[in-house]
Amino acid sequence: MTDLSDLTPAAWPARAAAWPAVPLLVALALWAYATRHTDVSALDDFGLVSALHPTFWAGLAVLTAGFWFTVRNPRRRGAWSLAYVLGLLVMERATQAVLYSTPLYAWAWKHDAVIDHLLTSGGLQTADQLGDMAVYDQWPGFFAAQAALVRLLGVDNAAMYMAWWPLVSSLMLLLPLLLIYRTFTEDRRLIWTAVWLFCVANWVGQDYFSPQSVAFALHLGVIAVVLRRYGRTGGRGGRQGQAVWTVLLSVLVTAIVVSHQLTPGMLVVTLVALAFTRRYRHWVPAVTTVVIFLAWCLTAALPFLSAAMPDMIRSVGDVGANVETGYGATPTGTGAVMTSWAARLLSGSVLLLALAGVLRQRVLRHRALPLLLVAAAPLPMFVASSYGSEMIFRVLMFTLPGAAFFAAAALLPKVRTLAADAADAADAAAREKDGRSPTSTTSTARRRRFPLPSLPPLRYGAWVPPLVLLAGTLAFVPSYSGKDRINYFPSSEVALVQQLFDQAPDDSLVVAANRNYPLAYEQYWRVDHYWFLDDARHHVDEIVRDPAAVLARDMAGVEAPARAYFLLTQGQVANSEMNGQLNTSQLRRVRESVTNSPLFERVAQNSAGVLYVLKPAS
Repeated sequence: MTDLSDLTPAAWPARAAAWPAVPLLVALALWAYATRHTDVSALDDFGLVSALHPTFWAGLAVLTAGFWFTVRNPRRRGAWSLAYVLGLLVMERATQAVLYSTPLYAWAWKHDAVIDHLLTSGGLQTADQLGDMAVYDQWPGFFAAQAALVRLLGVDNAAMYMAWWPLVSSLMLLLPLLLIYRTFTEDRRLIWTAVWLFCVANWVGQDYFSPQSVAFALHLGVIAVVLRRYGRTGGRGGRQGQAVWTVLLSVLVTAIVVSHQLTPGMLVVTLVALAFTRRYRHWVPAVTTVVIFLAWCLTAALPFLSAAMPDMIRSVGDVGANVETGYGATPTGTGAVMTSWAARLLSGSVLLLALAGVLRQRVLRHRALPLLLVAAAPLPMFVASSYGSEMIFRVLMFTLPGAAFFAAAALLPKVRTLAADAADAADAAAREKDGRSPTSTTSTARRRRFPLPSLPPLRYGAWVPPLVLLAGTLAFVPSYSGKDRINYFPSSEVALVQQLFDQAPDDSLVVAANRNYPLAYEQYWRVDHYWFLDDARHHVDEIVRDPAAVLARDMAGVEAPARAYFLLTQGQVANSEMNGQLNTSQLRRVRESVTNSPLFERVAQNSAGVLYVLKPAS
């Protein structure tokens, strides 16, 4: 062992500077051990939460503690804070990719099917050819880019890498977040605590393989450019420099507009809100975004918007309906309810912390007012649309970058802004030049003008912020992974569905309870799909009363050589039970009725589900 007294004085700082590596490495080691000893073969209603090995939770606790005691030291290099945030993202977003044998989320599999369609058809198609799925060809940016990536990597499809997309898309958010936060402060504690809170509060799940994941990163990129280059003191280089940034802005906005429907609207309301402030009274970003958005809506997206416009107009102003979840989206069962409440409490806590930060850190209300507007601007979107009962989640996600900044300020004893730093530096220079003491009248007046409250004494109050941070970090897991029983499809379920499409002739029909199974949209350009739980409740009740007869009647319109298939998998069962559709006994009755009916023939079965085909009429 080394006696510290034998070390030279120069060696002490080196040892002290390297100590943050210890909890970071311990946390990652615990995470690695947990992933090797976690069994996900039989997930219950708590999803991944109850399946995780206890060392995973210990690793998160060690990581959070190490981060807090590292970031609170203003002399500590920012690289350590970055390392801890990267460790957090690995534990948050890579755990499922390591544990599960297939990618999560039925919607991710759907997006893979859209990419496969682009690769197969070689171009975009209209509603006459694709029906409702043509909407993806009207916003093809993300899918075209992924099709090119599939070709570039030489893989069979996007499913080869999309399990890792949550980690990739979360990493894409770091640079714009840092640029936004550094616009208002150089306080490393505030910046990195805000980034940490953003990561743990971003449980909404839009980081999966989707256009929204990329569009959100581009959205933050546009906000960063506007905040740093279009303010009264941000622009440099005159008109020529401003033109360069406008070109970059146009490229980012175009990529957003051609990829996603909702994000351009969120971006417009945010830029308009910023344009009404004195510091960012520059209308070029907002006007540029509106022009590009309207140009796309009136050309490529016009077929979809023409059909959807009546419903969109009816939803304007109906806030109650826009935030209502509706049938099939109500958490049912102990696990589903508890994980739902964990997510609500996590989001509510961050928003309350943000309010506390605004009230407590008076200097931020003045210096970081634009970021407060960025957080508040998405709220009016509740009035505009329900967005398929998802508007409340999308508004929360777009509010989070600003809310996390002020929430972090509530956890710190004293924060400083760029303007305050510059003013204090100028004041110090003036005092030094005039020979005044640090306790001069000017300094006292400045302190009175911008009071900076401090935390309570170390004995009590100093432990509150790290405990709050730890509680939020732990709460992320059930909020984000608590529904993995719905979202995870084992290899056997993928194989069963693939067997269906390998044998289905063109123009065949696939009937299922709901769309929560892998490959649900596979080959949608040649095979039709029908999910009976999407129908009106009275028709669902009719199916439950006499499943085989009613399903056979609904499937009878398929003409040979096409076939009509009925598919029931464990993913559909989990989704139906946990979202308040049909319970276990009702689904068992449907399956037994079809099994015993002479109208159906079983063609495939394994541990994940069963596949039937409707016999041809005699």
